[in-house]
Amino acid sequence: MMLISIALTATSLLFVRRTMQSKVRQQIQTDLRDSVFTFKNVQREREITLSRSAQLLADLPTLKALMTTQHAATIQDASAEPWRLGGSDLFVLLDRTGHVAALHTSSPGLTAESAEVLFKDALQQEAPNHWWFGGGHLYEVFVQPIYFGSPAENRVLGSLAVGYEINDQVASDASRVAGSEVAFCYGKTVARSTLKPEQQRDFIRQLDEFSSGKEDPGEIQLGEERFLATSVELNPGTVPAVRLNVLKSYDEATAFLQQLNRLLLGLGLVAVLGGSVLVFGISHTFTRPLATLVSGVRALENGDYTYPLEARGGDEVAEVTSAFSRMRESLQNTQRELLEAERLATIGRMASSISHDLRHFLAAIVANAEFLSEGGLDAHQREELYQEVRVAVDHMTEMLESLLEFSRTSETLRPTYGSLHEPLDRAVQTVRAAHPDFHSVKLDISFEGSCEGWFDLKRLERAFQNLLLNAFEAVSPADGKVAVGVREEGEKIYIFVKDNGPGIPEEIRNKLFEPFVSSGKQNGTGLGLTVVQKIVQDHGGEISFESTSGTVFRIVLPLISGSKAETIDREIARAVSPLTKSEP
Repeated sequence: MMLISIALTATSLLFVRRTMQSKVRQQIQTDLRDSVFTFKNVQREREITLSRSAQLLADLPTLKALMTTQHAATIQDASAEPWRLGGSDLFVLLDRTGHVAALHTSSPGLTAESAEVLFKDALQQEAPNHWWFGGGHLYEVFVQPIYFGSPAENRVLGSLAVGYEINDQVASDASRVAGSEVAFCYGKTVARSTLKPEQQRDFIRQLDEFSSGKEDPGEIQLGEERFLATSVELNPGTVPAVRLNVLKSYDEATAFLQQLNRLLLGLGLVAVLGGSVLVFGISHTFTRPLATLVSGVRALENGDYTYPLEARGGDEVAEVTSAFSRMRESLQNTQRELLEAERLATIGRMASSISHDLRHFLAAIVANAEFLSEGGLDAHQREELYQEVRVAVDHMTEMLESLLEFSRTSETLRPTYGSLHEPLDRAVQTVRAAHPDFHSVKLDISFEGSCEGWFDLKRLERAFQNLLLNAFEAVSPADGKVAVGVREEGEKIYIFVKDNGPGIPEEIRNKLFEPFVSSGKQNGTGLGLTVVQKIVQDHGGEISFESTSGTVFRIVLPLISGSKAETIDREIARAVSPLTKSEP
């Protein structure tokens, strides 16, 4: 859900960003068109003003009188006053012979020769206004003939040209009104612009892209900055063309989008985090009861019927939890009944086995006791009868000890610090002393490491006796081999008891450690391996077996040795010292 939330948020933010970019682009295009329209209106008003100014100046009697002198120096000097009166940037008087009689400009650069050529070209055109470019200056000029008397008499004294210059001030005003950069071009020459020098150089190289006169804005790269630009022709149908290029910085206009992107990204992260917290809270509300229920199921799998479960609310999860609790109680009752039945069955089997074996051994004792009571027996016969009685008593004692061991709990462990050499050696001696026929079986015992730790050595001796007895009984007296290996590895001790006998029958492998399971033994209670498993488990270890060409029993015991043993000794000493000090 977090991934979905992130994907949806990112898609939404990307859509908003693209939409804002499109809106900004459309707004810039609209601004450019509005800027061109505004400039055209301003230019139209200026042209009307300039045209009227030219007409008024041409009708001035003083100017007409001045032109009648036909003296260039006089006209040049005396025309300064009408020029200042008109307030134009360019003032040119052409006599009737076609020569420049007077030239006044606000900015030096335009020569009389250039003005004379431009004047003659303008007189050949029917348009009232003209564009002159000379000496690096661009002028919009209006030409007006000067008549002697009324225009109807058509007595021309000369011509008057009045114009205003497209200078830096005009470009700056146009840029301020348009809110953009502007460039006035005469053909392929940039007359005036508000662009930076490096941007102007790039603009000149791409000037052909804006030579069509279309007003549809396009994108242009000047240096490291992107612009949207439009071009409008100021003298349609005239060559060379005069164009106004309006360029609005796309990067500058979209700079706020960077802040908007960061804002949207921050809002997106907040939305994702807030949504994630909300989703987690909602999901946790639903999944916490399910997690508790799953924990209860796992606890039940491990045999824990008391794991706390609370069914809160009236939703489906609460109903399932209540149903599971009822099922768990039912299973617990059923298990209790099964355990009771198993206990009774075990008691029955135990009573049956014990009664049969005890009856057998008691019968042997009674019979041999009667034989001993008869007279006429020599010492050798009495010894044999005595040994048979003793063997029967030993079997009965072993059976009772196995039953007692089977009934003990782990709390009866009495661990002492020692080596496993001792219980294993005593177990071997006990088994071979009780069964002289086992002396012919080859026994190999090996140790790796000190194999010392905290164990109940007496009970481990009992476990070793049972394993060795089974191993000796499983092999042939002629070529039988039994191997015992004890290895210390890390914090554990591994014990292996291996024989080369026929192995464990298939039918009892799955229940080998259950009570009263035995196969192929005339004398046996079936409690030997059950007792071994219980002793190993009481020590916190585990036992397993492999049966192929022989049988291998594998025991793993946890080891407490070295510093841990010293720590235990110190803890015991600290626990005992208050008791010893309190004695009188």
